[in-house]
Amino acid sequence: MSAITDTTDGPIEVIQVLFALHPGFGAQELCGPLEVLSKALHKLKDPKTKAFEITIAAPSAGVSSSSGLTIKADIDFATAHEDLSEYDVLIIPGGDGVNKVLETQSEPLSLISAFAKLQISDPSKERTLMSIGTGSLLFAQTGILQGLAATTHPDYYTKMEIICKQAARNGDLEQTDVMEENYVVNNARYELGENLEENPFVLSKRPDARRKSIARKGSNAWKESVKRRESNARRASLRLGGLRLITSGGITSGLDASLYLVAAMVSHESAQEVARVMQYTWNKGVTVEGIDV
Repeated sequence: MSAITDTTDGPIEVIQVLFALHPGFGAQELCGPLEVLSKALHKLKDPKTKAFEITIAAPSAGVSSSSGLTIKADIDFATAHEDLSEYDVLIIPGGDGVNKVLETQSEPLSLISAFAKLQISDPSKERTLMSIGTGSLLFAQTGILQGLAATTHPDYYTKMEIICKQAARNGDLEQTDVMEENYVVNNARYELGENLEENPFVLSKRPDARRKSIARKGSNAWKESVKRRESNARRASLRLGGLRLITSGGITSGLDASLYLVAAMVSHESAQEVARVMQYTWNKGVTVEGIDV
């Protein structure tokens, strides 16, 4: 697993991403984010500076989507657990198969829990956990959304609220704010700067939504935040050890959340370039809590 890319200006760190697939995952909930991340570059005109390296984990060598697309896995879940500390980002696509995972209490539920616990035990590293569509129902099932805000596919808002309330009864009774948003970010990093109007990551007006929220658009502070002692301390004081937790709505919301991730961990310019190449209009979501680095 490569950790850096060599360039004429020296090594650039490559962000390690793990997709965890279950049988019956949504094909577009995988392929959309995969396309966004694979196109992201640290240097816009240098194809050698790929920002993300992708690994796919599944319960077997091949796993099929709800539409019949079969994906070859790079690793199984046992290996994913063994190597979990090497990954910066864990992404969970939704799909019809989510219901079976909930019924059988199978993977990737334990992988999600393990990743969250890893951040709590070691907040010195910045990690991100992201769901696409109904993948957030799996987050809710594990109980990690207690005290946080989240969204899911619009058809599943009620089911999401039911699962979150059950998790609260089984846990410490903290509720989850289920929001009707494009995507929702908890524990973001952003650099406010002196002029908020010039900051591309801060929304001055709240988008239409069921619930009011602090609407911030992202950050580009990943490279610096892992080096700053004060950021580490503030990260550790947040829920889940400062784990950046992103939930998104339907298929196109997954594209939007993935572009946010590019902006947050690479640069806003890189995200804009990916959207341009894909001829896609990036629609922003909201951030409900974060660290001004």
